[in-house]
Amino acid sequence: MKVLISGTAGAGGWPLPDCGCASCARLVHGCRRPTAVVLSDSVRLPPTGPLPSGYRTTTGADGLTVTTPDGDRILYAAPLPVPPPDPYGEQTDPRSPAPTGNRQGALDQGALDLVLVDVLDRPERLGDLRRRGLVGERTHVVAVNIDHRVPTETELARRAALWGVRAVPDGTVIDTREPAPPLPPLPRRTLLLGGSRSGKSAEAELRLAAEPEVLYVATGPSGGDDPEWLRRIDAHRDRRPGHWDTVETTDLAGLLRTATTPMLIDGLGTWVAAVFDECDAWADGGSTNGESGGSGENTGSGGGGRDGRDAVTARCDELVAAWRQARARIVAVSDEVGLGVVPVTSSGRMFRDTLGRLNQRLALESEDVALVVSGRLLPLPL
Repeated sequence: MKVLISGTAGAGGWPLPDCGCASCARLVHGCRRPTAVVLSDSVRLPPTGPLPSGYRTTTGADGLTVTTPDGDRILYAAPLPVPPPDPYGEQTDPRSPAPTGNRQGALDQGALDLVLVDVLDRPERLGDLRRRGLVGERTHVVAVNIDHRVPTETELARRAALWGVRAVPDGTVIDTREPAPPLPPLPRRTLLLGGSRSGKSAEAELRLAAEPEVLYVATGPSGGDDPEWLRRIDAHRDRRPGHWDTVETTDLAGLLRTATTPMLIDGLGTWVAAVFDECDAWADGGSTNGESGGSGENTGSGGGGRDGRDAVTARCDELVAAWRQARARIVAVSDEVGLGVVPVTSSGRMFRDTLGRLNQRLALESEDVALVVSGRLLPLPL
């Protein structure tokens, strides 16, 4: 079946008329028209009424699923138009366009032939569809309802490649009898660096949003009775897709050696702090306020001392070795600690130096490294 995608934007097009946002200002007026799809030269999506005889529909959590007389299955996972009021007082709803339909989601009958998805809304729905086997290697996945939620066409293309979706131009014709284009290769190991509130965690989550399975590794403390820290943890949890698994651990090397599904590690800064705690390595550095800068090589005899610092070094060596041998796709978040002032304490300088050296070593063993600044991505090529 041939499908004409004559428009790919939201209801107002992209750019939106009279919109003052930076995204719309960057585009030429009329760049993308409102989404309009025609199946087999006759059936229009989104529908504005009942579909012709021979077409079957279901509506549900996944969106509107259309089955053609030839057996092709199309999922329209984007907002449907709101119907006008019926002049006789009855409301007709195109979101339930056919009397033969039901209120289920996309039925689990194998992979769909075509998915038209508002991927800017919730890219994780693609991951869920893949997890359930409804999107497979032969499924054509096309972005629709595109608008100023993405800043530029370049960024749209980048996200589409990450998510395995096609951001086609208006007027594209897709033949569902032909195989879908293969997904672009993605880096196995990605290291994302950034300062506090830079957007690095959100970028990491974006990278894996459309994966069918993800293991989220939280390395930070549970929060205890600190309400502010608990709010931070809750915000991160609420942002993650419901089908992701979460584990709280500092055994990153063990996970990297055994991982078979994509893994998101957030983050290495809290991991280093936790390892210092576990190895009792803070004592040698001390925490005396007012200590001046310098090498941080305090050789005092307090607490765990040199043995603790050697144990931290061993843990970092173990992590780098496991990172080098990892076979699953890994995205890790870390703090860029080299752009601020020199910490006033020896313990602060030890933490900064340890994490900085670890960042360098992992970056050397990564296919993809980037710095996130104010939500903007700066690739760091070799």
